[in-house]
Amino acid sequence: MDWFLVKIFFLGFVVSLQIHGYYGCFEEERLALLDFKAFVHSNGDDADLLLPSWIHDRSSDCCRWERVTCNSTTGHVIKLSLNDTRQITFDGYYEDMSIWYLNVSQFQPFKELISLNLSYNAIAEFIDNEELADSKSFSKLNKLGHIDLSWNLLDKQVLKVLGKFSALKSLDLHNNFIAGQLSEQDLAELCNLKVLILQFNELNGTLPIRYLGNFSSLEVLDLSINYFTGSILPNVGHLSSLRALSVSKNQLNGSLPTQGLCQLQKLEEMDLSQNFFQGTLPPCLSNLSSLRLLDLSANHFSGEIPSSLVSGMTSLEYIDLSHNLFEGLFSFSSFSNHSRLEVVQIVNDNDNFEVETEYSRWVPPFKLKVLRLPHCNLNKPSNTIPTFLFYQHELRILDLSHNNLTGRLDWLLDNNTRLEFLSLRNNSFVGQLHLPPLRSMNSQWIDVSDNKLYGKIQANIGQMIPYAIYLNLSKNSFEGSIPSSIGDLFYLEQLDLSFNNFSGKAPKELVANLVNLQTLKLSANRFHGQIFSAHFNLTWIEFLHLENNQLTGSLSNVILRSSQLTVLDISNNNISGNIPMWIGNMINLRTLAMRNNQLKGPLPCINLPFSFIDLSYNYLTGLIPTCLELQNTMGLYLQGNKFTGSIPESILNSSTLSILDIRDNNLSGKIPDSITSLPNLQVLLLKGNHLSGVIPIQLCQLNQIGFMDLSNNLFSGSIPRCFYNITFKEPSNYYSFIPAYFKRTIYEYGSILLDQYAVYDPNDGYTYENGAIDFLTKSESRSYEGDILDFKSGLDMSSNNFSGEIPHELGKLSQIFALNLSHNQLGGSIPRTLSNLSQVESLDLSYNNLSGEIPPELTDLHFLKFFNVSHNNLSGKVPAIKPQFGTFDNSSYEGNPFLCGLPLVKSCPAFVAPQNLQASSSDEAGRN
Repeated sequence: MDWFLVKIFFLGFVVSLQIHGYYGCFEEERLALLDFKAFVHSNGDDADLLLPSWIHDRSSDCCRWERVTCNSTTGHVIKLSLNDTRQITFDGYYEDMSIWYLNVSQFQPFKELISLNLSYNAIAEFIDNEELADSKSFSKLNKLGHIDLSWNLLDKQVLKVLGKFSALKSLDLHNNFIAGQLSEQDLAELCNLKVLILQFNELNGTLPIRYLGNFSSLEVLDLSINYFTGSILPNVGHLSSLRALSVSKNQLNGSLPTQGLCQLQKLEEMDLSQNFFQGTLPPCLSNLSSLRLLDLSANHFSGEIPSSLVSGMTSLEYIDLSHNLFEGLFSFSSFSNHSRLEVVQIVNDNDNFEVETEYSRWVPPFKLKVLRLPHCNLNKPSNTIPTFLFYQHELRILDLSHNNLTGRLDWLLDNNTRLEFLSLRNNSFVGQLHLPPLRSMNSQWIDVSDNKLYGKIQANIGQMIPYAIYLNLSKNSFEGSIPSSIGDLFYLEQLDLSFNNFSGKAPKELVANLVNLQTLKLSANRFHGQIFSAHFNLTWIEFLHLENNQLTGSLSNVILRSSQLTVLDISNNNISGNIPMWIGNMINLRTLAMRNNQLKGPLPCINLPFSFIDLSYNYLTGLIPTCLELQNTMGLYLQGNKFTGSIPESILNSSTLSILDIRDNNLSGKIPDSITSLPNLQVLLLKGNHLSGVIPIQLCQLNQIGFMDLSNNLFSGSIPRCFYNITFKEPSNYYSFIPAYFKRTIYEYGSILLDQYAVYDPNDGYTYENGAIDFLTKSESRSYEGDILDFKSGLDMSSNNFSGEIPHELGKLSQIFALNLSHNQLGGSIPRTLSNLSQVESLDLSYNNLSGEIPPELTDLHFLKFFNVSHNNLSGKVPAIKPQFGTFDNSSYEGNPFLCGLPLVKSCPAFVAPQNLQASSSDEAGRN
């Protein structure tokens, strides 16, 4: 009976403890939590908003408060999740707020505390005062095994404080300001750690692995996103318990050690990505049979990928070999025994690398979730889509873009109804596009652009992909009208139907219902009618491309309601009417392209907030307004209108202007001396006006210029010798005026190092390459004659009234690609210094009064592809036929009756006395 009573008493005691755990908490711990709340309040944050259930009421059970976890048996607090207990706006990253100096003593009452999370709190120091240290209160937290202090403002001193926690096994300090080199003393007190995360700090020097020899229990080491240099030393093999290692996104180099790294038999995850590692992959890596994740992407590894290396890692779930210098053939047969494989990514940058997936009709043992093989010369020469995909039904992310694959897409889409991300861009797929119902997906990215697909888009496309956020069907041969069901794609953010054969009017549902639409591209189709009518909802549109269609009507103030509009391109349509004043009120608009329409009237006096404005090839008349402000403008294009008057001072007062194109108008007068107010000008195009006078020497101060076209005007006087001060180097890259817009598709992947696997895919954003800047599109033509804009840089002063000699100083323009001085009244001899134009591809001196011989040194211009000295008074022998000059025919020299020798019909006598033995004084000075 007594034993029975003892058992009853014991059960009652256990039950009472459980009841105590659920319905009460220890007073000392409750008061400590309230002290922490008071600390939050004292630092200026709304503690009642952040910790609403933490109240001064003894009947309130602190074990039921948010962020608090208690032991259900003892009732003691065992876990505190005090992360984000501040009102922080991370756009400014802790700006305009107090920082915390947090005392360890605040947590002294929590004697059974196991886990403490203080991340995202702007803690600048984790201090222990003298009293705390003397009383050895650290020993009272002798169960604290995990501390998360990530996303704070801590420096290296915190390591000494944390080293006093005797039970500490897991320490997360990523995204702090721990800087400099790690010493042995910094790490000495942390040798019992199992998890050490120092990701995203400011650490430098060599990897501290040599100091980690005593870390025999270390299982996870994350040193990624720092500034470590040097290589991985062989003593990494001493970390025998290591399960996960990441040194990604550093500045490490050298080859991988054949000893040490391959000894980590327990290693499950290894991330060496985004460094400068080089050399071939050590075959001994195949010994890492426990490896689940291998990321070697974005390095300089070269050679072939040994099939034995991958085939031995049969535990692999995730492999990324992208962005290296691998060569040769990689066969998917290496994965024939990999039943756990989920993620394969080989994004290739090397034309000498190929991937082959077809061998012996095989049924893969794995079920992939992610497959990315863009630019991989996949399955050459058959160019067949991987047939093993017929057995893959779990794919979430598939990228086979840029492989010239052929065939139809029907079976691939029918077979993978869970796809979230599909990119088949730039292949040769044929047939019509029929999307199966994919309602099981939460989001979707579909890019089948730049293929050979044709036919009409299925009428119910909106019901087939209801969760799509990105749809790109551009650069195909789709035809017919746009299905109105596209208006049902509520989540759609980007729609690109450009470069097809769509016709008719755009349905009002297209933008009336798509309230999340940010990018709309309908360019290069056959749409007609008025696009700007009242039913169009453009409220959230940022990028609107309607160029190269047959649209009519005038600009409507419906555009004005597009408060987010950043890019508007309606070029090459039939838009008419005047440019309204209100267009200057679109404060977010950065690129306005309306070239080649039927706009008329004067250019209104508006404040142009735009970075780029293109009004070329319209019927704009009158003066260029003197009140224009271009303080933020980088490119102004007014070519091909009917502007009159002089160049106004207003457009010559901008520190940002890089491109000024006012060609082919009726402008007159001189180039103002104030042109020096354009210090960053790289392109100056004044061709085809009635400008006159001498060239001001102030023009020579614009030393950033890469293109200058003064041709077809009435300029006179001599060519300024100071032109050599101008670099005439290739202008900066203007292809991407607006930063590329990146979207992200995420696949959750369980990993020690990775919380999730993310695919980033760039939308083209806005690349203004088909009209506004002629020299960019023409640079691909390689015509080597005519417009200097066919080249990378150039100077064109042709078709004017320039006289005098060609300055020998022009020979200093070593970076110039084209020089055209034709159709002037230049005299004297051709300067021998022009042989120093080492990059020149086009040199035109025709239709002048030049005399003397053609300098034989010009044959040293190895890149010269167009050469013309016709219709001058040159004499003597044509330069010897060398590799470049052998390509120039009679037309390069005609109109010079005293020239002789091939390719001319007139042969030279056995001895030809030079007609002008004495070089001009300027030429002689140039040689000296």
